[in-house]
Amino acid sequence: MKRCVLLMAAFALVATSPARAAEETWKGTISDSMCAAKHSADKHGDKAADHATCVQKCVDKGGQYVFLSGDKVYKLTNQSFAGLKTHAGQEVMLTGELKGEQITVSKVAPPEKK
Repeated sequence: MKRCVLLMAAFALVATSPARAAEETWKGTISDSMCAAKHSADKHGDKAADHATCVQKCVDKGGQYVFLSGDKVYKLTNQSFAGLKTHAGQEVMLTGELKGEQITVSKVAPPEKK
């Protein structure tokens, strides 16, 4: 009887808890929707600070943060996420939930050094 009650309680807990979407982590760069992948070494002299400045200027002028990974550009749904501005123009490890071509960001961190 005790097992049956515990089993029913465990089932009820699982059945009522919200389904969590699977989070993934990607390596890429925080950019902006105006320039996206056009932030080249030619344009900025390969200086990370210049990339960050350009991204922020484009966002301030109405662009949105995007994430570049490989040859894909992903829209970021939560534009006010603090790590986006902090790591603008930088290579990062971005964690979040992918739905189509959009990512809801839950974590932004510098890539691990080898």
